[in-house]
Amino acid sequence: MVSANREMVVYCFDTLVAHYNSEEAASPAFDEGQHPLFVTWKKVVNGEEPHLRGCIGTLEARCLINGFKDYALTSALRDRRFPPIQPKELPYLECTVSILTDYETANNYLDWEVGKHGIIIEFTDDDYNNTRRSATYLPEVPALEGWTKVEAIDSLMRKAGFSGPITDSLRKHIKLTRYQSTLFTMHYSDYASYVKATRGAAPSIVSARLSNH
Repeated sequence: MVSANREMVVYCFDTLVAHYNSEEAASPAFDEGQHPLFVTWKKVVNGEEPHLRGCIGTLEARCLINGFKDYALTSALRDRRFPPIQPKELPYLECTVSILTDYETANNYLDWEVGKHGIIIEFTDDDYNNTRRSATYLPEVPALEGWTKVEAIDSLMRKAGFSGPITDSLRKHIKLTRYQSTLFTMHYSDYASYVKATRGAAPSIVSARLSNH
């Protein structure tokens, strides 16, 4: 089984830096494969808790190289919840790559473990022309938020766009798929040090001249 690793995060940083420089990213140093994946960007300022700047991925299997290339940029620049990440933010960024595995259909909406499983919910919104709604949280999200299972489910229903009253009856009609993931996180400073050590020069942005001093 393929696990998330440092080279995948390096490739995501490479892709974002290359985008700002209108260049092609260096060839990745990990093996090709096909898996569902996510790329998450967070910003760390003055030692505070990292705050989310973008998180987008796919629940369907994608070729890893093209998948990380696409979602590194999509999550950084086109997550509609946030303004696009600017080059000047690079030194404060932390990147996490996730590879999703072990998809299982749960018996009910409580048939999963906080901190172990990511969850995908699907349900029908009877108040909105029977619209089918769905959303997912990666395994680390409910644990980081300190949610119970019910709190995570209710939050995920809101994320899916449901605005009506949430009842136990509605929860019981949810189709829940659980999954697990491997992940790897790296801060920009570690990325810059790694690039300098392996390629002889720290990364830089042409317009901003960012480097690891």
